[in-house]
Amino acid sequence: MCQLLGMNANTPTDLRFSFTGFAERAGHTDQHTDGWGVAFFEGKGLRHFVDHQRAVDSPVADLIRSYPIKSENVIAHIRKATQGEVLLENCHPFVRELWGCYWVFAHNGDLKDFRPRLHAQFHPVGSTDSEHAFCWIMQELAKSHAGVPSIAELTLTLKELAAHIAPRGTFNFLLSSGQALWAHASTQLHYIERQHPFATAQLSDEDLSLDFATCTTPADRVAVIATAPLTRNETWTAIAPQALHVFVDGQCLAH
Repeated sequence: MCQLLGMNANTPTDLRFSFTGFAERAGHTDQHTDGWGVAFFEGKGLRHFVDHQRAVDSPVADLIRSYPIKSENVIAHIRKATQGEVLLENCHPFVRELWGCYWVFAHNGDLKDFRPRLHAQFHPVGSTDSEHAFCWIMQELAKSHAGVPSIAELTLTLKELAAHIAPRGTFNFLLSSGQALWAHASTQLHYIERQHPFATAQLSDEDLSLDFATCTTPADRVAVIATAPLTRNETWTAIAPQALHVFVDGQCLAH
């Protein structure tokens, strides 16, 4: 199946170190070779890149590895197709607008026979179970709240929606509106919170290390979420099956 990468921080932060190791799983250290994508929030705006090529070969991925895009919320995905052809429209993350905000979603898993009726403005462009589930979540959020709810209210609603979908298969996902990042585990999802005093991290998938003390301030706080830990010398926390966590300003706030 696919793999997920997310980042939530209290200040615009560079994802290049984590993305470099993550992209290696798209053909070098693993076989997630059916496309990839990444979305960076910048204020109310969004930079969104997808490609149906392998991330290890993609010229677009080379741009992400070399260009220091900084963001407080990022979602990335490398795909191993289970439903839907290897096409650009089936590459995660997917993006929709709700309440005047961009919403970004990426899914790792396989949902069996989950094609609920969609009767609002949200409809899939591609043919994946993931995009259909995302459209249903957006539809149900719009039905549940007349306007933008608080992060706490959104978390409660998302827990209910995730519990409705999860019995249909494997449902690991990342979701963000640019204000927070939600992570739901079905089988495998991990996170780490980095804060002062920062140390040196060593990637698991690449011979590369970074001393975070050289590129941060004492006030910085960053949470990174990934399907499998990206570094070999840090302690990552596994998210329990069927748990939903919300990350705000680089910190896990709710389980």
